[in-house]
Amino acid sequence: MLLLQDGVLAFLSAVGLTTIVWAVAGAVLRTGGRPAIPGLLLVLPLKGEALAMEADVRELRRVQGGLPGAKIILADCGLTPDARALAQYLADREKNAALVQPEDIMAEI
Repeated sequence: MLLLQDGVLAFLSAVGLTTIVWAVAGAVLRTGGRPAIPGLLLVLPLKGEALAMEADVRELRRVQGGLPGAKIILADCGLTPDARALAQYLADREKNAALVQPEDIMAEI
């Protein structure tokens, strides 16, 4: 019986120690973050009314959070005046976003 108790105690100690090491290593490595990727563009081509523009920009913002240095580009491929105003507002609201014409995308790199 003593052997079983010692075995269980050793197992739980090993699992606990592994958990602590795993948590500390994860915290240390996570704080370093991912390196920035310069010139990475997340391009969203927009045309017409672009009814799902806000949801698409929200999704790009979520993706951008995992890609430091990435820039959101809203490409105006023929937006209506109201949709263009909304796109400009969304681009101004984001810190790494711009509304550009398709031919000007390469200038954003």
